[in-house]
Amino acid sequence: MKINSHFSLVASYKIIYLYLASPNMPKNNCFDQRLVSIPSEIWSKITQIDELKGQWIAGARLSPQVLGRLKRSVLITSTGASTRIEGARLSDEDVERLMRGIDIQKFTDRDKQEVRGYYELLENIFDSWKNLRFNESTIKHFHKELLRYVKKDETHRGDYKKIENKVHMLNTAGESIGVLFDTTPAYLAPKEIQELVEWTQEALAGKKYHPLLIVGNFLVEFLQIHPFQDGNGRLSRVLTNLLLLKEGYWYMPYISHEKLVEDNKPEYYLALRQSQKTFKTDKETIVPWLDFFFAIFLKQSQMAVELLSKENIEKLLSKKQLSVWQYLQGVDEATPGEIAKKAKVARPTVSQALDKLLRLKKVERIGLGRSTRYKTIKV
Repeated sequence: MKINSHFSLVASYKIIYLYLASPNMPKNNCFDQRLVSIPSEIWSKITQIDELKGQWIAGARLSPQVLGRLKRSVLITSTGASTRIEGARLSDEDVERLMRGIDIQKFTDRDKQEVRGYYELLENIFDSWKNLRFNESTIKHFHKELLRYVKKDETHRGDYKKIENKVHMLNTAGESIGVLFDTTPAYLAPKEIQELVEWTQEALAGKKYHPLLIVGNFLVEFLQIHPFQDGNGRLSRVLTNLLLLKEGYWYMPYISHEKLVEDNKPEYYLALRQSQKTFKTDKETIVPWLDFFFAIFLKQSQMAVELLSKENIEKLLSKKQLSVWQYLQGVDEATPGEIAKKAKVARPTVSQALDKLLRLKKVERIGLGRSTRYKTIKV
């Protein structure tokens, strides 16, 4: 019944889009036009995401202790991932040490300043999203908070750009390896961001469109405008968390969206480029971006629902043993030595964790002796 109801919802949305596409309708809003003729592959992802959203809401019985631990972990992971996408070099371990007040001399002040600003802003969103309004004032305030520790940006925190900027693709050293696209001219940025925010507010309130389409459109357009001199990429990911939380995807603090983007960084840039190069032409489309964004969010949704079946395991394992279990879930198979090295857990603890996971029938042993490897049992 759930699946049928979702397909009915999809069908009703499609009827609305056909109505909007009618030649008798005035074509006075490019945002509306982009959402006409969404292909079936996109609708399939939306349907799956909303099925998982329903499962999370119906089955979310995780203890406050588990949720708190997950949120702290995601704050570290998301901060590290989002800042590395923009060229910072701190690992998740470095981020954790920094937020515990341990200075890390080998990194530049800018890297450390950007990390602190992102962590604190994301933490505020996770804790207070119900009381935060989505509007221009909020976006400017978020930008100010994002860059509050970055000395080089103190003159333009919270203010729209005054000079032109371009979107560069960066390598692992933080160096530009090419311009992806030109952004909105500085003199037009305030007008375009105002129009985008107002359309997004009205579209979300009016419920003519599925909210994921509205959020997806906002993000790709926001990154095309690039309204601030710096920090636009990081700010877009912060806003992703806020908007999706407000639309009922309450598992955002427990699975890192930013990490999934970082793991698919080339595809992220490609999807943006393929969509944004069509803007202000007679063939505008955001389908490449929506396809990427929803694929990432579908994976995040699946991982969130998987958490519901893991609470008992988390209660049975120590923090170090849990690191072993989490590492094994991300690889096909591994030796105890590889687990110890990659998960940063002592070999005796690895052995204890593997013994417990074998008894719980969560992993299986492959081979004997030095060639022994372990893999998770797929349910």
